[in-house]
Amino acid sequence: MRLTTKGRFAVTAMIDLALRSSNGPVALAAISQRQQISLSYLEQLFGKLRRHELVESTRGPGGGYSLGRGAESITVADIIVAVDEPIDATGCAGKENCMGDDTGRCMTHDLWASLNVKMIEFLDSISLKKLVDEQLAKGISIEEVPVRRAISSQPVVKPIKINAPNSVFALGNAFSK
Repeated sequence: MRLTTKGRFAVTAMIDLALRSSNGPVALAAISQRQQISLSYLEQLFGKLRRHELVESTRGPGGGYSLGRGAESITVADIIVAVDEPIDATGCAGKENCMGDDTGRCMTHDLWASLNVKMIEFLDSISLKKLVDEQLAKGISIEEVPVRRAISSQPVVKPIKINAPNSVFALGNAFSK
């Protein structure tokens, strides 16, 4: 079994999201920039993660993604399975036709099938919270980003003064002078 970039990027992005989700939804563009992962690739991955209810999306200004459930209840196996990453060391993808024909399993099929079980058990034993806690213990810095709002909370200090006629009659009077 070889973990491809799909699985590695999905786990990395989920750790990034979990680290910052206490401040509200996290934009994929921000994850893309921090982790050097293509934004379009992240969009594909997060679509799959959303369908498996591992993340929730929020639309509009200040929107982004947040965890679909607590980080302690999301495992690495959940993430990898959600992005369609195969966890299979057998040569036959578990179909038991290792020789490519109807002759059946190869001599090592049971060995690789047992390895599959152990890999899934291992990945299922690691929660997203554990990975986040490890990053925090290493001293990763999480920048405090102010929440951007569509409407400013600051009042306009200087009113805008318009020096133009406000009606057709005022416009006529402006030309008659």
